[in-house]
Amino acid sequence: MSGFVPALGWTLLHFLWQGLLIGCATALARAALRNARPEARYAVGCGALLACLAWPAAGLYLRLADGDATGAMFSSTLLPAALLMPTTLPDLDLLLRAVVGVWALCAAVLAVRMALGMLWIERSARNTGATHEQLQTRLSRMAQDAGVARPVRLRVLDNIASPLTAGIWRPMVLVPAALITGMPPQLLDALLAHELAHIRRHDYLLNLLQNAIEALLFFHPAVWWISRGVRLEREHIADDFAARQLGEPRRLALALSELERLQFSTHHLAQAANGGDLMSRIKRLLRPAPQPLNWKAAVPLLALAGACLGIYGQAVAADSAPVLERRPIIDFGVCGKPVYPAASLQAKEEGTVNMSFDVDAAGKVTNSSVVKSSGHPALDEAARSGIAKCTFKPALAGGKPVSASVKVQYVWSLK
Repeated sequence: MSGFVPALGWTLLHFLWQGLLIGCATALARAALRNARPEARYAVGCGALLACLAWPAAGLYLRLADGDATGAMFSSTLLPAALLMPTTLPDLDLLLRAVVGVWALCAAVLAVRMALGMLWIERSARNTGATHEQLQTRLSRMAQDAGVARPVRLRVLDNIASPLTAGIWRPMVLVPAALITGMPPQLLDALLAHELAHIRRHDYLLNLLQNAIEALLFFHPAVWWISRGVRLEREHIADDFAARQLGEPRRLALALSELERLQFSTHHLAQAANGGDLMSRIKRLLRPAPQPLNWKAAVPLLALAGACLGIYGQAVAADSAPVLERRPIIDFGVCGKPVYPAASLQAKEEGTVNMSFDVDAAGKVTNSSVVKSSGHPALDEAARSGIAKCTFKPALAGGKPVSASVKVQYVWSLK
């Protein structure tokens, strides 16, 4: 097999264990930084998401550069040996194409959903958004105090649930009309300070990149878990920034509490003041306390990390294994064919037996086993023991004989 689609298929399959490794490493790092500033945990999460994108991208590049050999090496680490037999290669190619097809369809749907969300926000602000001169003046003054050099526009909408920001070059804060009449001005200012923190840090752009990674790697739970942690830490950073600007964390906590009381739902397509777990954010603002390490929860995590490292070691070993130019070949010229068992002849037994032989560099069989029975144990054993006595032409790698395994199919027929 060669070509882009099979290479992409192997890349997606390998990301199953690669994502687990990245998720375990992220969990360990987050546990170690549980009492550090949220910026540190945010950096770890962003690095993990980038690793989730870069590792399979590098793997895909290497597979395309190396061609068939790379695909063959990687395939042995994931699929049963029977799938690598020549008779099953069309099925394997079909499997990889199905994997890529389903992935491409789901990723496209998620990308369209993200694009429609962005268009909805832009159209709502342009076509139905109203201005509020007094609130715009307060927002502009707060933006200047927060160090935001770009002009920040404000729009009041009826059909959104909570304040949110949009726009990269021309940032805009969208405010629900219900908040203007239903929340005290000082609490609304606290939510606006939170949104200005997102604008100052260019979080809208970062959130778009995060959504893109989620769309590409939607099939892996570790990506969603890492991404959720990134969003939570992003909200913590914005909370801390707003609290410093306000000079009192309690006011922001009250604003978040009022937001929860009004039961606004989270808008996932932009940065919103109610992102993350509201109650945990309120408690963090009012009563910050060191987070203890839960060792009981860490034990299964460490076990999973060990298992993933074991899988990684096998994959690395497979990558470093020599590429065979030729597999072992039976030389029936120096040995007789297996003898038909007398009892099987009398019973007129027939069938096909599939076997596996480990052959050393000298062409001698070191181990053998039956992979698929003919349905008659006597025929299976006669074929295995008979061929095991044969001398093989050893496998070649780099022009030199090497040890390798080979699958042999033997047909017992009375005709």
